[in-house]
Amino acid sequence: MAQETPKHRSELAPWQNKIHDVIFEADTPMGKIFDVALLILIVLSVLAVMLESVASINAAYKEWFFISEWVFTILFTIEYVLRLICIHKPMKYAGSFFGIIDLLSILPTYIGLFFSGTPYFAAVRALRLIRVFRVFKLGKFLKEGDTIMKALRASQPKIIVFLTFILMMAIVLGSFMYFVEGGQDSGFTSIPRSVYWAIVTLTTVGYGDIAPHTPLGQLIAAMIMILGYGVIAVPTGIVTAEIVNDKPDDAYSTQSCQTCMKEGHDKDADFCKFCGTEL
Repeated sequence: MAQETPKHRSELAPWQNKIHDVIFEADTPMGKIFDVALLILIVLSVLAVMLESVASINAAYKEWFFISEWVFTILFTIEYVLRLICIHKPMKYAGSFFGIIDLLSILPTYIGLFFSGTPYFAAVRALRLIRVFRVFKLGKFLKEGDTIMKALRASQPKIIVFLTFILMMAIVLGSFMYFVEGGQDSGFTSIPRSVYWAIVTLTTVGYGDIAPHTPLGQLIAAMIMILGYGVIAVPTGIVTAEIVNDKPDDAYSTQSCQTCMKEGHDKDADFCKFCGTEL
């Protein structure tokens, strides 16, 4: 069987490789500078979106918000285009999680060019709220965020089973409370509404819009409230255990493959361990 030959970065122009090293990696001085600059821009853009939603501030600095939004949009557009042209498969990045987030962070501003002046399309302004998706781009810079995500993925089967059990418990308790309180003027008018009360009580939220009146109902409610503390503790313990068991990634670099865009390579690696492309 013939051995597959490794792919080389020479398939792209040198300037594309240079851009890739700066944008996708943080091992180089320029890559670190780019990450810090992009981090600052993301924070400022999200802060601008939040302040713009305050009527008094927006009225006083409306022109500044307009200018800043276009500055941020143009800069993020340039970043998005550069990411697409410095990898082997641009559409693969465009369809990835962060590729979609990058697109959603700039798209509403351009849509506003066509619809902002038309009263019939006033609802389109709601799309501007999508700009807060820029905050998800912060995850690219947080190594601890990757640790939490791995712990959540490892905990997913256990958490799903636990949540399924909690849902079944809420249905049973809600149905029983409807049987106990259904004849009273206490808000338990149906089983779905009683299940809603059970979920609110189990999660220790307690809106207070529905409350049991009978002694038996109040006793059951007290037991559910105590049980609610365990509901909060169990998933927290599951995720915490996975975080503790997670091994440190100090032996890995931030190098990103130009073909498959995966990270987690050894610091001394010359080729991608996933697809064989030269790093």
